[in-house]
Amino acid sequence: MSGPGKPGVVVVTGASAGVGRAAALAFARQGWRVGLLARDTERLAAARREVEALGGEALELVADVTESRMVEAAAERVEREWGAIDVWVNNAMATVFCDFPRMTPADFRRATEVTYLGAVWGTRAALERMRQRDRGVIVQVGSALAFRSIPLQSAYCGAKAALRGFTDSLRCELIHEKSRVHLTMVHLAAFNTPQFDWARNAMGRRAQPVGRIFQPEIAADAIVWAATHRRREVWVGFPAVMAIVGERVLPGYLDHKMARDAWEGQFTDEPLPPGRPDNLYETVSGDWGAHGRFDARAHRWSPHWWLSRNRWVLGAAALAVLAVAGVLLAWG
Repeated sequence: MSGPGKPGVVVVTGASAGVGRAAALAFARQGWRVGLLARDTERLAAARREVEALGGEALELVADVTESRMVEAAAERVEREWGAIDVWVNNAMATVFCDFPRMTPADFRRATEVTYLGAVWGTRAALERMRQRDRGVIVQVGSALAFRSIPLQSAYCGAKAALRGFTDSLRCELIHEKSRVHLTMVHLAAFNTPQFDWARNAMGRRAQPVGRIFQPEIAADAIVWAATHRRREVWVGFPAVMAIVGERVLPGYLDHKMARDAWEGQFTDEPLPPGRPDNLYETVSGDWGAHGRFDARAHRWSPHWWLSRNRWVLGAAALAVLAVAGVLLAWG
């Protein structure tokens, strides 16, 4: 980037669907060159066509984020063809809907490697290049579940919590060496993405997000914003705020509430379709796009996110309240 907020080169992992697809398009709309990193060649080609339809440029980077050598090769190709990577977004994830005693060690390992180690390898590939230039931004797409876990997704919750711990540790190291490379985390609430239809599911019923659902474009907007503003963390959606703050205040109460509400709340009454494929080890064919099947329930605007990126409004409101209070006291 030639200056703060100026379009440059970005790599988005998990860019072929869901939040990653929406983020890739959001960067493209602002003039960024977008490296699209994912496993599925069909969806990568579809994502590239969408970027190009917006007037942008895209590179298809076929890679499994659990393979560090593939991630490194993708980063090398981007810099060879386009020059310096300005922003790297670690978004790829995988989950398994299953109670822990029934989950196989192989499934737990795979979900952890995609969600946690995939972000670690992406960070390593980006950081190796950014530290040399003493500039760049790495965006970790986190979750409210990194703070407040729920039942039946122990691998995913553990991986997101691990990513948060890793990022905080690395941030301290960068501060120690006075590096200008910036690390930020974007913690998301529940979003309408295809993951609920292609995640491995041992519970027999179709999965759904818990609580208020938002469209992935809100998450994409937050990711682009975080990439161009030096905020340590960004919380997206008021349910994420309630989960994060609530865990700090009433953790025991939330343990019982999640045990009661989040167990059944993660599933509809519909049975899983027979022979339904999942994407834990292999990709699921078809161009799934950014949205899941919850468009009718998903919100396109988040008041909390608007206030979060426009914090001056809260400051002005507080000053106005103080001014009115001062006038009332003076005339009292």
